Formats: sequence, C-alpha cells, structure tokens
Amino acid sequence: TGVVPFMALLLLQRRPVAGRALLVTGSSCPGHSLCRSTVQEQTRRQVALLNATAQDLFSLYLKCQGEPFSSESDKLCNPTGIFFPAFRVNRTSERKEVMVAMYKLFAFLNASLGNITRDQEELNPTAKELLDRLHNTTKTTRGLISNLTCLLCKNYNIFQVDVRYGESSKGKSTFKKKQQGCQVLRKYVQVIGQAARVLLPHLSPS
Repeated sequence: TGVVPFMALLLLQRRPVAGRALLVTGSSCPGHSLCRSTVQEQTRRQVALLNATAQDLFSLYLKCQGEPFSSESDKLCNPTGIFFPAFRVNRTSERKEVMVAMYKLFAFLNASLGNITRDQEELNPTAKELLDRLHNTTKTTRGLISNLTCLLCKNYNIFQVDVRYGESSKGKSTFKKKQQGCQVLRKYVQVIGQAARVLLPHLSPS
C-alpha cells in the first residue's frame, strides 16, 4: 500500500508507509500531454512563493495558539520527534531524483496542511488571517504537485510514487493538535529553504 496516483491527493494516514518511485512506459502516463508550456516557470514561482511565505505562516500560527507556544516555541515546536520525509538530494543530484523527492515532500506537506487547517478551523475559527494563509499555502502546494506530476510524467515516464504520510491528529487533545501543527510548520520552514535551493537550479531556463 501507499502507491499514490498523481491526481489523487490523499488524506493523512495514521501509519506511515515507505516511499519509492515506480517507472512505467510513457503510454501509461495519464494526462502528461496536458502540461502547459509554462509548467516549468510556474513550478519555479510556486516553490519561490512557498519559501518566501513559510516563516510568516509559522510566526502567525504561533501567535494564534497563545501561550505557552508563543514563548516556548523552541521547546514545544522542536520537530525531532515527528515524521517528515527525508530530503537527501542536493544540487548535484540527478534531475529525476530531485523531482521525485520534491513530489514526496510536497504531497506530504499538502496532506499535513490539510490536517493543520482542519484543526485550526475547530480550535481558532475566528483567526481569519491564519486560516486564509493556510488555505492559500495548501492551494499553492496542490498546484505545485500538479506541475510536478506533469514534469515527472512527461520527462521521466513516472506516473506513480509511494508517499509516506505523518500521523493524523484526529482524537488528540487540543494541546497535542496545536503542538503537532507547530512541529510540522517549524520543519516546513527548515526544509522549504533547502528545497528551493536544490530545485530552482534544475528548473532554470536552458
């Protein structure tokens, strides 16, 4: 289990599953011919936008959770104990390897953002700015996944990837829901900068 068709965005799973890319023939790649001519530039802009807004999203999230998160974020939001996709590619990695790693990362983030948004709609329903930013970030990651789908199918005939998801926060206490959100967003701030540095050179115009 864990094989994710590209066009299906799955909800968070309680049990993580391993991730790997599956190579197939071009004829099995659904919709790769639908990629727009601007897909590469759109992908660059989406990654740059996520990188530029990640810290502000994390800071606003902390502000809306109140104490003790506002004053003890280093301790409470330490992401060491949570699952987050390994990101071992760098600028010298093969382009295909980078694209697969990016897909796994942003599919995980999209599901995690959905989880966090659901919790915040319950816990902070009047925090309009935070909810708007969560929705906008989720929309951007969804568009990015779509563009990575096109690039992987079109360039490498990859149409399925196993994605490992984090633990759902359903049924957890209010404190644990807030903490899981801040841990994921703290890690997101750390990883998105690395992802931008690695991916953007691979998407530079020829």
